[in-house]
Amino acid sequence: MNLSTESLKKIDAIVAEHKDKKGPVKLMLHDVQKQLGYIPFEAMEKISVGADVPIAEVFGVVSFYTQFTTEPKGKHVINICLGTACYVRGSQLLLDRVKILTNSPVNGTSKDNMFSLDATRCVGACGLAPVAILDEQVYGNANNNKELENAIRRIIKEENTPQA
Repeated sequence: MNLSTESLKKIDAIVAEHKDKKGPVKLMLHDVQKQLGYIPFEAMEKISVGADVPIAEVFGVVSFYTQFTTEPKGKHVINICLGTACYVRGSQLLLDRVKILTNSPVNGTSKDNMFSLDATRCVGACGLAPVAILDEQVYGNANNNKELENAIRRIIKEENTPQA
């Protein structure tokens, strides 16, 4: 994938901002993902040069931390925990309902790029099982209350309502 000139300029600015800081790789990766929504290989190359570390080290950080993605995500990101506590409390059923509601494949993005749906492992909120996260908002006990699904329906309605 070839990045736009604008995206490449953003990456260059991020690398320049952090290159002299201690432990700059994660800082750069966070900022690139925040700006672009994902971390393309071209960004990893620029970060490697700017931080003076091997590209394998940058890729290792990207692949180790689950918050980083090398694929573009939808406008809204949904994570459904399938860790043990969530799974035994019905998170698979929740995942199936959200998949239908958003028209998103699991661990993929809807064709309209509105939603990305990811099955995750333990988000560290087992007492709230089953847990889902929509755009960094945590929804606990998500099978027994409909807050998550209502939030998704609101997004769909807002996105499909023409702006005046």
